[in-house]
Amino acid sequence: MRKTWIKDALIINEGRSYTGSLLLEGDKISAVYEGNASVCPGADEVIDATGKWLMPGMIDDQVHFREPGLTHKGDLHSESRAAVAGGVTTFMDMPNTKPQTTTLEHLHWKLERAAEVSAANYSFFFGGTNDNINEIRRLDKTRIPGLKLFLGSSTGNMLVDKKETLEQIFSETDLLIAVHAEREEIIKHNINYYTNLYGKDLDITFHSKIRSEEACYASSSEAVKMATRLGSRLHILHLSTAREASLLNSSIPLADKKITGEVCVHHLWFTDEDYPISGNRIKWNPAIKTKKDRDALRDAVNTGAIDIVATDHAPHLLGEKAGNCLTAASGGPLIQHSLIAMLEMASKGIFTREKVVEKMAHLPADLFHIDRRGYIRPGYYADLVLIDPEISITVAKENILYKCGWSPFEGHTFPYSVWKTFVNGQLAYNNGRVDDTVRGMEVRYKN
Repeated sequence: MRKTWIKDALIINEGRSYTGSLLLEGDKISAVYEGNASVCPGADEVIDATGKWLMPGMIDDQVHFREPGLTHKGDLHSESRAAVAGGVTTFMDMPNTKPQTTTLEHLHWKLERAAEVSAANYSFFFGGTNDNINEIRRLDKTRIPGLKLFLGSSTGNMLVDKKETLEQIFSETDLLIAVHAEREEIIKHNINYYTNLYGKDLDITFHSKIRSEEACYASSSEAVKMATRLGSRLHILHLSTAREASLLNSSIPLADKKITGEVCVHHLWFTDEDYPISGNRIKWNPAIKTKKDRDALRDAVNTGAIDIVATDHAPHLLGEKAGNCLTAASGGPLIQHSLIAMLEMASKGIFTREKVVEKMAHLPADLFHIDRRGYIRPGYYADLVLIDPEISITVAKENILYKCGWSPFEGHTFPYSVWKTFVNGQLAYNNGRVDDTVRGMEVRYKN
């Protein structure tokens, strides 16, 4: 079994930062040493990580890697390569592909495809619809992170809008229920209101007015009420407003929470003041909103009200992002730059580095009950990322790995860069290069 010795890094893990070394044996961490260390006898490889930051690999609980059916935008191979280049070693992919992941057949196809091509560890949410409760009953709970429900605008059969169906799903399953929460009726009302005033060629600055605070809060609060009444495990994805953050409890530990929340990097970084500069490149659903909202979301990360930081990585071609507020595609690529964006915010005092690791590695592992990932501990899978705090990187087309070929961060210089990423003990990314022979593993859940 191959042994790798990573020596004298600054280990950032479980709320602490200290100089230490790791011994990797095969796909696991076999030992963690604190303090400066000499070379480990019998090591096949020694990596001198002096001056580097060593963290557990990040876990992203919300990505759209577009396979099957939308692979002109991205696919499991291309986007997982971008993930490991960004220090993300595990992802949970969403079900709104073509076909949608709403049957066991389509779920198993994705799992088999990822085993063939994914550079990172993988799992897939199962989509709930108005009419697939029998499929939900047959799910193997150890192989999925949970159910995904669209409670707002969606396409095809993914919008769950029958109250009796929601009641049945919330009351019957003990799986985590992750929701996209925006009230469709309010969105439609807002579209009619603004198009009657200004016509149908609305620019991007109207996006946060149409997908408004009211639309988000109405849907999120209703989901919280239902989950509270029925005792369901509810996880609210991509929170975008201060008002929604107030729905979450920061006074109890995660293990005791049944209602949890996620915020995405773009809602922590951008505000509606960035629309005139960045335009449709920062058009997401839910919309990026005010500085007050962004600052409240940052506070909620620090207080523990919000549990997880993720990306909602959702690539589109730039041509699909063209058009006005009503016609341009919503979503964008983020996973290659999510960790270094959060670390830049930490350098500005918005978060601590330890908090970044907690929200992007530890708590995703805990919330979803992931088996032996998300921490630097003996016996855990060797999913690791080494950050070089001395080497900056400017995001440019030549170093973007997304299949869509662009980033909302283009032109921005991050003060840090990802040096190496290990996936199950294998060096998947090394100083600018992805090893295309490395394959991730299916994630298992202790549900």
